[in-house]
This record gives sequence, C-alpha cells and structure tokens, in this order.
Amino acid sequence: MDLQLDNKIALVSGSTAGIGLAIATQLAQEGASVIVNGRTQERVTSAIDQIKQTAIDARPTGIVADLSTQAGCEDLFRQVPQVDILVNNLGVYEAKPFEDISDDDWSTILDTNVLSGVRLSRYYLPGMKQRNWGRIVFISSESAVNIPQEMIHYGVTKTAQVALARGLAETTVATGVTVNSVLAGPTKSEGVEQFVQGLATSQGIDPAQVEQDFFKQVRPSSLLKRFATPEEVAAMVAFVCSPLSSATNGAALRVEGGVVRSIL
Repeated sequence: MDLQLDNKIALVSGSTAGIGLAIATQLAQEGASVIVNGRTQERVTSAIDQIKQTAIDARPTGIVADLSTQAGCEDLFRQVPQVDILVNNLGVYEAKPFEDISDDDWSTILDTNVLSGVRLSRYYLPGMKQRNWGRIVFISSESAVNIPQEMIHYGVTKTAQVALARGLAETTVATGVTVNSVLAGPTKSEGVEQFVQGLATSQGIDPAQVEQDFFKQVRPSSLLKRFATPEEVAAMVAFVCSPLSSATNGAALRVEGGVVRSIL
C-alpha cells in the first residue's frame, strides 16, 4: 500500500532505538523526509545509518537535542521550523513503589513524557493548521488504561498523553490536520530486551521463559502472549501519519496485543 508520504517532513522524537526508530524507518521507507532525534550524536548517527540500510533511497537527517527541556526544544525549533508530521515518541519509564517516587522523579517523567509533546505540538500545530494539513501522533501505552501499580507515575503520563491528543484534536475541526494517540502494549524495545536478558541471567533461565512468565503473571490478559515488535507498532503509526487516515482524528488507537479488555 502506498501511504502517499513522499516529500512529507516527519519529526520523530526519541527515535534512536526501539519504537521510535521503527517508526522513523517505516516513514522513511514510505518516502517521508525523516528527522531523527536523540540526546547524543553517537546515537543519532547510528540510527540514521540503520535507517539507510533498510530504506535505501532515504535521506534521513538528525537533530541532537534533549527534548525533555525547554532549551532543547527551542534549539530544535531553530533548526527545524516546519514539519508535516510530528510523532511524540520520547518517553522514559521506571519501576518504583509509589511511596518512593520523589517530586524530582515526578518532574522528570512529566517533563519527558508529557511536556516534550506539549512543547513540540504547541510549536508545530499552528503551521499545520495554516497549511491545512498535518499529523500529530502521541505514542502512549496500554498503561494509560491499566495503570501499573509498579510505576504509577508512568501510567499517569500515558493517560495524560491520550487526553492531550484528544484535546488538541478538538482544535482541528474542519481542517486537514489530525491528532491521535497510539496505545502500544508490552513491546520488545531496547530497554525491555535488556531487562529480559538481565532477569534471565540472574535467574539462570532462558529469555524465552522470562517472556512466557511475564505474560502469565504480569500481563495475563494479553491475547498476543508475547512482546510485540517495534515494527508492529510502527505499522499502525505510519498509517495514521498518512493522508489515507484523514477520517481518523481524536482517536486512541490500540496496538497492545489485547491486554486491555474493554471494548471501547
């Protein structure tokens, strides 16, 4: 399927690995001019090289900036004044008992997962409306619905992203701009792979057993019964970013393997 993304400028925040890199890669394969973002030049350069290996004709570029800060966003805006597609993917998580989550922990995760998307959307959305075309996508999580007791602060930020996306969509009435959120499920990202491998090593078992145990004990409602791949999540995002998805606006789209049991 041709997603009609030729010559569209796409910025994917936090896109040097995992879901972000998979999204950047798929958008590049569809012809978009992709801007990769990360916090170090080494990671950005590596991501660009990986994209070029799978999207031969792509010419991705990179911006080194910490988008969890106002200064980092302002530096990005100076270098990239206009985009057609904005994917707010930047995010962090940390398992920690609620009683141990400090004010600094709350500030860090809110700045990274929520305020980065607020700042980027606030800057790029007006231009999209003026040109009467644009796509903004927030990469949320099933944790927005099933708040995990082991990292409540993370779940709160994911719920906030869904609310933010819906609110922004309400401002796009009768335009060619859409704003949506995508609720990813347990996904084999870079961090998850490291966690699984570390757990397997410490327990002296196979990583496949760790994965099996996770879906028995931690996410028993999963219908997929395995970690999704970043590419499976990216496929949904790429479609939502395309002109073909013009009737999808203000939606919370689920790519979470059936973990969420509600039908709405």
